[in-house]
Amino acid sequence: MTLKEKAKILDKDSIEKALKRMAHEIIENVKTMDDTALIGIKNRGSHIAEKLADKIKDIVGKRPPVGALDITLYRDDLTQVSEQPIVHSTEIAFDIEGKRIILVDDVLFTGRTIRCALDALIDFGRPKQIQLAVLVDRGHRELPIKADYVGKNVPTAIKELVEVRLKESDGKDEVVILEKAD
Repeated sequence: MTLKEKAKILDKDSIEKALKRMAHEIIENVKTMDDTALIGIKNRGSHIAEKLADKIKDIVGKRPPVGALDITLYRDDLTQVSEQPIVHSTEIAFDIEGKRIILVDDVLFTGRTIRCALDALIDFGRPKQIQLAVLVDRGHRELPIKADYVGKNVPTAIKELVEVRLKESDGKDEVVILEKAD
């Protein structure tokens, strides 16, 4: 399958603006960072969680704890993804029990990744609340999952892909829509 770039929907500056706005929304909604932590879904969700935590610190002077969650073994399509899936480490260096957890991912699509992440997260304890923050919500939900904080809503066709590229993993910050070429 060949993919071609159809459109750039976010550049570095617009990603920064979206993250800053999301940080303000989180602060307004949670009131205090004392019982709040961010956990990003590996890989790009964890990079976005770090960036959001930095923005929150810039605004309120206190950086919430940040963790990274690997959901590989929780996926319901594990056998379709790869015969030998690559399992990464989960890095959560704090107790999630009784905390408000903001789960962070790059793109919200069918909702299946988030369902897997919720299953994985609950194995670490019982948070008092779990909220969801995503950089891009592209629609086409298959499960009843809705983000609390969204950087950008992007209506897409089912044949399109939304690709988030981040400096930490891809060398540059941008979000593009890719289309399957015939």
